[in-house]
Amino acid sequence: MLTETRESVDVAREAPAHQAMLSDVLAGLRLPQKQLSPKYFYDTRGSELFEQITRLEEYYPTRKERSLLEQWMPSWVHELRPAALVELGAGSADKSRIVLDAMSRYETGNLYVPVDVSGEFLHETAQRLRDEYNGLRVEPEVADITEPLEISVPLPRPSWLALLGSTIGNCDPVGAVRLLCRVARQLRPGDRFLMGADLRPGGAKTVQRVERAYNDVAGVTAEFNLNVLRVLNRELGIDFDLDAFEHRAFYNAEHGRIEMHLKAVGQQMVTFPNGAAPVYIESGESIRTEISCKYDRETIDLLFAEAGLCVERWVEDPEGFFALMLATRA
Repeated sequence: MLTETRESVDVAREAPAHQAMLSDVLAGLRLPQKQLSPKYFYDTRGSELFEQITRLEEYYPTRKERSLLEQWMPSWVHELRPAALVELGAGSADKSRIVLDAMSRYETGNLYVPVDVSGEFLHETAQRLRDEYNGLRVEPEVADITEPLEISVPLPRPSWLALLGSTIGNCDPVGAVRLLCRVARQLRPGDRFLMGADLRPGGAKTVQRVERAYNDVAGVTAEFNLNVLRVLNRELGIDFDLDAFEHRAFYNAEHGRIEMHLKAVGQQMVTFPNGAAPVYIESGESIRTEISCKYDRETIDLLFAEAGLCVERWVEDPEGFFALMLATRA
């Protein structure tokens, strides 16, 4: 899921951003396999729903990553002494608190720069962190991490950039390399890149177990999936009928990824307020709303090498569900 990749819908009503959003949506809906960018999930409600997902019993990635962070951050921070943490797609900053705790304990630095697309949610998170951490300097940046990164805050050396929650998996291989290239350009000598990645099924990690993480019995993920239509209806004046879609999520073994779709349960015509030609959706047709790629070490090494990064440290949980890595610029 995306956490854990987002474009601001807070400013969507401003003319240029509104038009860009509309053009993007129209282009996606006119593809043979209709699709919408997962960045449109994340208004305040979408961000809240995703935080609920991370606490579900079925959703293992958060627990596995948290366990690895708790195990390794104290020693990594103590040894490498980051002076600042920049987190891409920060959300609630729940897991980054583990890094911040280690930075505070070993007095390595006190600057945290959370970067996220949902401005209201981000600023609420920033204020909570200021209240919780005495002396922590929090400088939030509202930005879409799928676009070129522009960190306006001067960063001390060394700094860590973090992309947690397997957010990289929301990109196809081309998009992943593009994002990693942006990260690499931000790294200076001594800086590090901290990333979490969900691993491919194998051994104790069955396909069924992976699919369960995206099909919770409480229906929170289904509600999150439908939220993309709510956002587009509100921001663009589209008339998606939410009752005419069902949540579907499955593992695509050929591409090594989970795919989330909204499947139409009846035929409908979707209209747009700007006079654009309507989009017809047949019964049984689906709109792909998100992918979540799964990885192995070889794939990560190839992606990183293409982006000019080199994995320095790699750790996995005992069952091989999730990996945490630290990288430098090659």
